[in-house]
Amino acid sequence: MGSTYVVSDVHGHLDDLREVLQHAGLVDGEDRWTGGETDLWVLGDLVDRGPDGIGVIRFVRSLQEQAPDRVRVLLGNHEALMLGYHLFPDTRFAELWLLNGGHEMDQAGLTADDVAWVRRLPAMARAGDRLLMHSDTTDYLAWGSSVDEVNATVAGLLAGDDAQEHFDVFAALTSRFDFNGTDGARVARAVLDTLGGEQIVHGHSIIGSLLDVPSAQVEGPLTYADGLVVAIDGGRYDGGPLLLVALS
Repeated sequence: MGSTYVVSDVHGHLDDLREVLQHAGLVDGEDRWTGGETDLWVLGDLVDRGPDGIGVIRFVRSLQEQAPDRVRVLLGNHEALMLGYHLFPDTRFAELWLLNGGHEMDQAGLTADDVAWVRRLPAMARAGDRLLMHSDTTDYLAWGSSVDEVNATVAGLLAGDDAQEHFDVFAALTSRFDFNGTDGARVARAVLDTLGGEQIVHGHSIIGSLLDVPSAQVEGPLTYADGLVVAIDGGRYDGGPLLLVALS
């Protein structure tokens, strides 16, 4: 059995993603998967804010095609937002997409196959005893009491043509900070008891915001909530590092 790596919130920074994956020996200089039996999870937010979101999608999808059982992607709020604007451009998705760093180049580059791919992205996953999710929120529990139920519910909502249902998925994934504060460990334990796993790993909320420090000072992942939660978003769009984290 190989190692497991997680990365999140690439936000269009394709060169940074290539660099960290090459440094770990997971890809070569020709964008070929060299990770063997290593598992790579991308915990959402491939797009928006940075320079080349569609390039990140192309790169990650290529890796998935080369190693379909090893490279996996979760749905982030920015994928839900990109999808919502693409499908319902005359709704409030348009304003929110622009406010949240949307780029016309990314929308113009989306193919019908890309749209179908986004609609099928799972909302969460288990990797050993880790529960992987994009957002640090309990809102996932509204979609089911198991990982499979959550993913089936979200897939059903995104497969439909109801703009409000799409918006509700996006809105839930924008929630954050549910594992912070004095009650954070109890909340995290309740999520784990329901959905399984011994530790939550998430992106979405940048580590600098959790520590109240500039993102440029972030050097690695943050374990908090009595060790029950790990945050891995270094805040690349905010001047921090793109973190590729090995799960031991």
